[in-house]
Amino acid sequence: MNIQGLDIEIVEEYKYLGVHLNNKLDWTHNTDALYKKGQSRLHLLMRLRSFGVCRSLLRTFYDSVVASVIFYAVVCWSCGSSERERKRLNKLVRRAGSLLDCSLDSIDEVGEKRMLAKLTSIMDTPSHPLHETVGGLKQLLQQQTVTPTV
Repeated sequence: MNIQGLDIEIVEEYKYLGVHLNNKLDWTHNTDALYKKGQSRLHLLMRLRSFGVCRSLLRTFYDSVVASVIFYAVVCWSCGSSERERKRLNKLVRRAGSLLDCSLDSIDEVGEKRMLAKLTSIMDTPSHPLHETVGGLKQLLQQQTVTPTV
């Protein structure tokens, strides 16, 4: 393939900014990598708990070391990943929750919260390239968040 006179190699998989992309646009390889990293970090959390570390420090460790890996670039892949892939990562989240004795947000919940935060940021930043494109969604978004569901 050639773009503006430059030869571009066509590859099946590519890792860009820590996100595994492939030519099929499925997220299996990315999910596998996140699961593997998350599992090793979860093991560290279990070890810390076995040493009697207090819950607040365990939660800080989870947020900064475990969750940061599991939820890395969740805005990019959460909607495109399969139910099986999300269940697999949610299993890690539930295990962490049982270690911390609390309920933690699932992949879907974190993905939705971060997408809404990003969308709000774009709508509130007039210089953002997508501001004009999504600007009309602000009122709709405000109506949906204010209107209680029964």
